[in-house]
Amino acid sequence: GFHIIQTMYGCDLREDNTTRGFYQDSYDGRDFLTFDKETMTWVAADIGAQITKRRFDADVSGKRRWKVYMEEECIQWLKSFLEYGKETLQRKVRPTVRVRGRSAHDGLRTLSCTVSGFYPRHITATWLRNGESREQDTYSAGPLPNGDGTYRTWVTMEIDPQTNAQYACRVEHESLLEPLSVPWEPDNHRIPAVAGGVTAALLVAMGIGAVVWKKKCSGKEPGIGMGASLHPLTLQTPPS
Repeated sequence: GFHIIQTMYGCDLREDNTTRGFYQDSYDGRDFLTFDKETMTWVAADIGAQITKRRFDADVSGKRRWKVYMEEECIQWLKSFLEYGKETLQRKVRPTVRVRGRSAHDGLRTLSCTVSGFYPRHITATWLRNGESREQDTYSAGPLPNGDGTYRTWVTMEIDPQTNAQYACRVEHESLLEPLSVPWEPDNHRIPAVAGGVTAALLVAMGIGAVVWKKKCSGKEPGIGMGASLHPLTLQTPPS
């Protein structure tokens, strides 16, 4: 009958500049073999892989090639791609944060904190009650991708509006020099969001006007340009 063999191999370059190489085979959807580059041995996932393990272990030159690939060749390829796309891949974009509240069931109120437009992907957002984290009481979703290559996420929490407490959304991201805390104010929490929206609209309009003016001055017809962004990828190139 037919059988399916799947192979996954590649390398990782971590933020602390340490590296990791990996190779894994699966057989009919189950783990089969992995390569341990530190001990230069193949590791069988079950008894059925023992015969293949012994045959692969006997191929000393093959094991050396995989070790060189994981520790040198793959990492060099990955660094090259990072260099080519560093303006996109290594950029840091600050998040925008908006907090709001809406009525919920049984007289409760749902607080929502929307965090958007940030890069890279990893971020921490949580609600604070009187300065203390209420992570166990919050629901979060994301991060999810935006169309421009940035990300968005949001966290919500239900509160009793009758309690005398101060609430704030705390955001931690590597683009921020220190954590950002945005308070929720029951009486006028909608005003900053509206003002921010108007300001953003004005800035966008001014930006479009500046682009059109610049193109007119350069003797070109005004228009709208479109560009593409590079996104992180995992390089998996077979060894030579």
